[in-house]
Amino acid sequence: MPDTTPSPASATNSSRASYDNSSSTAGRLAQNSLFEWFARGGFVVSGIVHLIIGYIAIRLALGGAAGTADQSGAMTELAAKPGGIAALWVGVVAFVIMGLWRLAEAALGSSSRPGADSKKSEIIDRVKAFALAVVYFSFAFSAFGFARGSGKSSSGQSAGTTARLMHTTAGTIALIAGALVIIAVGGYHVYKGISRNFLDDLEGTTSPLVRRLGMVGYIAKGLAIAAIGLLVILAVNQSEPDKASGLDGAFKTVGAQPYGVALLIAAGAGIIAYGLYSFAMARYAKM
Repeated sequence: MPDTTPSPASATNSSRASYDNSSSTAGRLAQNSLFEWFARGGFVVSGIVHLIIGYIAIRLALGGAAGTADQSGAMTELAAKPGGIAALWVGVVAFVIMGLWRLAEAALGSSSRPGADSKKSEIIDRVKAFALAVVYFSFAFSAFGFARGSGKSSSGQSAGTTARLMHTTAGTIALIAGALVIIAVGGYHVYKGISRNFLDDLEGTTSPLVRRLGMVGYIAKGLAIAAIGLLVILAVNQSEPDKASGLDGAFKTVGAQPYGVALLIAAGAGIIAYGLYSFAMARYAKM
């Protein structure tokens, strides 16, 4: 009887062919001209949001008008500007398409890394793509609310959710686990900025200015994200859910420290740098 067991080489080739087919499918999706146009537009909207967040943080540091230095605060300000509602609707579409793009990468594999040399790296890439899809869909949902005039403060929602979860042991454990994940995500952003691994996401040769903006932006955003996780742990430890108020709470906590004004201005400038880098992503990101 002939041996029908596939050889290791043929199994590897079959796996590679399957990966190449799924990657090409994701590639065709991402390279559709209309799809790509909206996806790149999502980076522009994200850049605008980060610029406004950074501006609000600096304004808070200088004792300006009150506001929430987070995604909801930025969208509130954007909605109040001429043409802001239209921009938010564009943002809804762009963020949904960016979410679909990342979801396709999570399911089918990335078209921008066809030479991935290990199953482990492929799995990591797919997990990161899925996480980004969740982020972009949440951005779309938030922009949709503000475009319709029914947006809510994300800092208030964070504190409310924390208060509800703290009533049970399982909820408390979930909060701490979630906080550790948030800290890890922030640490990854810092690492990505320091190592300049973000350059792998870009096509072609970038200018020194883009590289500096990316490095400063990723480090600043990573520290801000990690601070959110630390505040959640502090809120649970002290049974004060109001301290878990998201990015706005993180900025205001920084501002309350010694040299807080300088630190908050630096943090705001770093978020602005990330916003400017997002504009470069709109031009150079691999799709």
